[in-house]
Amino acid sequence: MDWTLEVVIVPVEDIDRSIAFYRDQAGFALDHHTVNGGMNFAQLTPRGSGCSIVIGNLPGQNDMAPGSLRGLQLVVADAAAAREELLGRGVDCSGITVFDERDGGTFFGFSDPDGNTWAVQQIKARADKPLIPHEARG
Repeated sequence: MDWTLEVVIVPVEDIDRSIAFYRDQAGFALDHHTVNGGMNFAQLTPRGSGCSIVIGNLPGQNDMAPGSLRGLQLVVADAAAAREELLGRGVDCSGITVFDERDGGTFFGFSDPDGNTWAVQQIKARADKPLIPHEARG
């Protein structure tokens, strides 16, 4: 049986500000933004990912303080190009650090407006062998 991680809840204070950051600056696709009664939440997905983030005021999100999530990790084929893309959209990124010369040992990071932190790992093999084949993407 497959067990797939498909959603991670990210605790934020201001939903609209966070949607703008993740959509417009980080480049995530806004899958939906739902306002219904007392609920207000949105789901966003990084390009090429099978896992999304959810922000808003769902019950599980109220258990975590905004900005308390650390070390969410994205993987890209080219860390330098990804960093330049984010910098070009106004995202403050750390410098690139090479912990190991082998593929997978290069990282940089950034934070969302609430202080939730993200690590971006370079795995060059993703350029030729993405986890989700391009033809399977919608």
